[in-house]
Amino acid sequence: MLLNVSYNNKEITRKIDVEVGKPFTLKERFALNGIGSPKLFITETSVAIRNLLILDNNLDCCNIELRPKGIIVRFRSLLETYALVIPYYKLTVYKSGIAIYSLHRDQYFIKVKSDTKAIQKFFRKLLDYKADNAPTSIGDL
Repeated sequence: MLLNVSYNNKEITRKIDVEVGKPFTLKERFALNGIGSPKLFITETSVAIRNLLILDNNLDCCNIELRPKGIIVRFRSLLETYALVIPYYKLTVYKSGIAIYSLHRDQYFIKVKSDTKAIQKFFRKLLDYKADNAPTSIGDL
């Protein structure tokens, strides 16, 4: 779900909270050693996101916020902030090449550079949290 989150809209906030859960509490943030990613540089995106990013000449970058049931990928275009809301059950992460991570949800995808240890550590945290909080599958019973 790709949303414009530039303005404080209760309906959009409710949609996001239903999809990926409410934000972590301060205590949970300390336990996870932070829930936000470092600055991620975008290398490639799906058509809908690319059409938003080409509207300005700024460097394409984004960040990721962890939530209890998913993630939110935020990026800016012109003076607007957009969010790609991805619940864990729809999140697919690929590592392609040496330093590229690809995040997929349905028809949307974003590829980001992972050229620093901090970014690689964040993706490790993301994948571990997703695995720990995934619903029990039939094969596990």
